[in-house]
Amino acid sequence: MTGGARAPLIAVCGASVADAEEVGVAEAVGRLLAGRGAVVVCGGLGGVMEAVCRGAAAAGGTSVGLLPGDDPRAANPHVSLALATGLGELRNGLLARACRGMIAIGGGYGTLSEVAFMLRLGRPVCAVGSWGLVPPHAGDEDPAVHRAAGAEDAVSWMLERV
Repeated sequence: MTGGARAPLIAVCGASVADAEEVGVAEAVGRLLAGRGAVVVCGGLGGVMEAVCRGAAAAGGTSVGLLPGDDPRAANPHVSLALATGLGELRNGLLARACRGMIAIGGGYGTLSEVAFMLRLGRPVCAVGSWGLVPPHAGDEDPAVHRAAGAEDAVSWMLERV
C-alpha cells in the first residue's frame, strides 16, 4: 500500500470448535480478505479462528490473534502475530474496538458478544450462518447485520463498507 494507506483490520469470529462447513467458509474468508489486502484479526485459537488464519496465510496475508491468556505460544500455528492479552473473554471488546468491521461465522455466546460490541460501535457486521438479532419491539431481525450467502458475499460486502 502506498501513500501511508493502511490495510483495513477485519475481525473474523466464530466457533472455537467448528464444523466442516464453518471451517471451509472461514478458510475461504481468510484467503479472500488477505488477497484483497485486509489484515485478519481474530481470537487466535482453534476452530473458525484457526481456519481463517490458515486461509490468510495461504494467500500470503497477515493475521493477528488476540489471545485470551498470557502465553503467545497458545496461538494456532497460522497466526502471523500473536498478542497475549491476558484479558480472557474481555478481549472480545478489544477485537471490536481494533477493527473496522466483523465477519461472524457460526459461533456461540462469545461470538454473540463480539457481534454486540461491534454493533454498539456502529461498525459493519456480516453473518455467515451466525447470529441474527431481533431488537426489543422491532419484530424483525436487525438490518444492521448483513446475512451473507457465503465467503465471497461476506468479504465483498465488508470491503465495500470499510
